[in-house]
Amino acid sequence: MTLQQEVIKKLGCKAEINVDEEIRLTINFLKDYIKKNGFIRSLVLGISGGQDSTLCGKLCQMAINELKEETGEEYTFIAVRLPYGEQFDEADCNDALQFINPDKVYTVNIKDAVDASVNSLKIAGVDITDFAKGNEKARERMKVQYSIATMNKGIVVGTDHAAEAITGFFTKHGDGGADIVPLYRLNKRQGKAILKALDCPEHLYLKKPTADLEEDRPALADEVALGVTYDNIDDYLEGKNVPDDIREIIEGHYIKSEHKRNLPVTVFDFYNI
Repeated sequence: MTLQQEVIKKLGCKAEINVDEEIRLTINFLKDYIKKNGFIRSLVLGISGGQDSTLCGKLCQMAINELKEETGEEYTFIAVRLPYGEQFDEADCNDALQFINPDKVYTVNIKDAVDASVNSLKIAGVDITDFAKGNEKARERMKVQYSIATMNKGIVVGTDHAAEAITGFFTKHGDGGADIVPLYRLNKRQGKAILKALDCPEHLYLKKPTADLEEDRPALADEVALGVTYDNIDDYLEGKNVPDDIREIIEGHYIKSEHKRNLPVTVFDFYNI
């Protein structure tokens, strides 16, 4: 078995999807998990205005709507806006919220908290880089979501999908630190197809993906940071042939980021005892 085949199997990817079936599978998964865990009364998700959170948010709200109708009980989907100061694509974020139509929206500006953390480290003698500060932002956003979830008997939903998981293009214990990841198995191309089927405004899923965490390189495109395009990654995940230099980059990302996809290491992971 080639590494490409191993990756595809491990991430549960499909070469082709039935969009309607994937929508139903995701909604049922969220509903069944909530029903199995009776303490859960809400789903909490950060909304950035990009493709992944827009798709995840819409499916979460659809699942919650069905649960309320089927059970007559009160469940809530909570969308969380988490800007650092002023967000450059604020209009897209508002459009995403309008499309999702969440039960509740919180807006928490993380700038003061992140800046305080950076300053505390500096006082202690640790000057962090702009890249490290980007990770501070991602972790602060997740911390806020967990606080909101705690106060609303909820769980935090993550937007991780196959094209992100394979590259490790997420912050450990930041946006990678959620309780449930309903998009896991889908690639970027498939996510776009689902949003199109859900009548999402085109500009929300056709926009250039960016984590927008670095201030030295604002709105840096994911594809620039990764050195490959999402079409390259999606082709790889769909089992297609990709050029050797592209394959090397993708598999390099996968190998280097293995620790991000695993739980903390124990002695039993390291030694055969």
